[in-house]
Amino acid sequence: MGVQHGRRLDQDVRLGIDNNWEQNNCQKDSEQTASLQQSFVVVIAIDFGTTSSGYAYSFARDPECIHIMRRWEGGDPGVSNQKMPTTILLTPDGKYHSFGYAARDFYHDLDPNDSKQWLYFEKFKMKLHTTSNLTIETELEAANGKKVKAIEIFACALMFFKDHALQELSDQGGSQFGNPDIRWVITVPAIWKQPAKQFMRQAAYKAGLASPDCPEQLIIALEPEAASIYCRKLRLHQMIDLTAKEAVNGYSSTETLSSGITPAKEYTRRNRQSRTFMVENVIGEIWSELEQGDRYIVVDCGGGTVDLTVHEVKMPEGHLKELYKASGGPFGSIGVDYEFEKLLCKIFGEDFIEQFKIKRPAAWVDLMIAFESRKRAAAPGRINPLNINLPFSFIDYYKKFRGHSVEHALRKSRQFYRATAVNLFQKPEVSGLKFLFLVGGFAESPLLQQAIQSNLADKCRVIIPHDVGLTILKGAVLFGLDPTIIKVRRSPLTYGVGVLNRFVDGKHPTEKLLVKDGTRWCTDVFDKFITADQSVALGETVKRSYTPAKPSQMIIVINIYCSENDNVNFITDTSVKKCGTLRLDLTGTDSPSLPARREIQTLMQFGDTEIKAMAIDIATSKCVKAGIDFLNY
Repeated sequence: MGVQHGRRLDQDVRLGIDNNWEQNNCQKDSEQTASLQQSFVVVIAIDFGTTSSGYAYSFARDPECIHIMRRWEGGDPGVSNQKMPTTILLTPDGKYHSFGYAARDFYHDLDPNDSKQWLYFEKFKMKLHTTSNLTIETELEAANGKKVKAIEIFACALMFFKDHALQELSDQGGSQFGNPDIRWVITVPAIWKQPAKQFMRQAAYKAGLASPDCPEQLIIALEPEAASIYCRKLRLHQMIDLTAKEAVNGYSSTETLSSGITPAKEYTRRNRQSRTFMVENVIGEIWSELEQGDRYIVVDCGGGTVDLTVHEVKMPEGHLKELYKASGGPFGSIGVDYEFEKLLCKIFGEDFIEQFKIKRPAAWVDLMIAFESRKRAAAPGRINPLNINLPFSFIDYYKKFRGHSVEHALRKSRQFYRATAVNLFQKPEVSGLKFLFLVGGFAESPLLQQAIQSNLADKCRVIIPHDVGLTILKGAVLFGLDPTIIKVRRSPLTYGVGVLNRFVDGKHPTEKLLVKDGTRWCTDVFDKFITADQSVALGETVKRSYTPAKPSQMIIVINIYCSENDNVNFITDTSVKKCGTLRLDLTGTDSPSLPARREIQTLMQFGDTEIKAMAIDIATSKCVKAGIDFLNY
């Protein structure tokens, strides 16, 4: 097979499953991987959230104990600081200063004129999801309007957690912990596409968590999958059943939404004194009710996104099979913040709000902190209004900007309320479910709990873990200890390459006809590796063979295309776009007796949380450096 510009010159292609390929042909690499799998001492998971972040860890010798990161100084009254705000502060010259509460509080205390020079970032994670052409060069905008490369900000955040986690491990163990002892896990939303996942991996490399030479040291975990793994361990005293007809843990379903949630928080708070959660090596009572083929859904309501993942139970091992590709969207709790900002624009004018954010950035942060506190206090049945105090600088700047007081603007306003609602439960995959597990920081909202209870209580049992904001973090640790627990996933997109196939009259359009050396070819044919929503097992591989244009060619670069549809035929179809490149580096595989036609056999895995590629030079039996790049193509 010849390859030119990512196209194939004949039909010499094989598709199949060959789980022994790496072991047989890349023995050295597989031995290194196996060694790494067995040698790590501790798993550290980082839940990198839109609004808050944190880490947890567990020692390989004691996997039933999950330790949550130690408490931090700072915080807000009535808000747990088990995790910290995802906020970063850079000095005026662009150097890292602080993260979390320290960044937010320092920025708050700056003189208004000084604060304009500092670079403050918050709620920046969603940039990776909303940027359609994400690259390493993508920038983030600070509160003062200045821009910095996103990779620098994400790397700073990950480095912060790396340094603190290693220090905590060393303090606890009495000896210095080195990074080679650790397997790192970073959580991302399930709806994120491959470029965003690769971006997080590159940021982790930059932060020193792992390296391209040892990529297996870092695992990307999907947030609802992590939550699903932890929910398997739930005992009755660790959850609230919103659909219970009888008392659960001493609380009826009518008490659960209000008074019932309070004991849940108290239970979590007591655990937090030790920061150690025991995860028994047994199946929880809820899980024991599931039988072969039963389905359940995990609804992960975070700060930026709401993810839905449907799993089916495979017995007797209890492994999980993803039934439908992850769905959801940017419907997290920051959607409520955006609605509040719209309200402010409506009352005071969009031009004023934009100028206020630029001229008084620290005061804007104060206002949103005050709103966050009020937002958390909102509950069903509340009669008294929730008042939000405007900062003095807001009132003062508005008078200078408009020439009249804020009271003048408020008299023109009317009561405004709009809940952030997600109509995701009309999908066919929601039917026939046994349980719905509601997780994520936004799941702590009584208003959201009531909405889900009223809409779904008659369809399935709605379960909320007590420590709902830490469910993903603890599940990510369990996933790091056993990354093979999810056996089958669904491909979110159709992936493939553009190739040349022999032209068939009546099947191929005449505008695709290419005659080369007397042979009629059809151009731009979409050779599919995998189709959207196709079920793919962990370790399952797609095999293709490629040949360099000439024997001396050392680098083969093949364009990768994707589509949300599964019935595409050509790479020029409207739903198809170029999304990456497959790069084969043949350096070091040369031999004195190389054949004129070299065959490079390539295997791609689509059943993991990231797409992976491996390759071998058939003539020399040497491994070829292979990688798929979704960021720099």
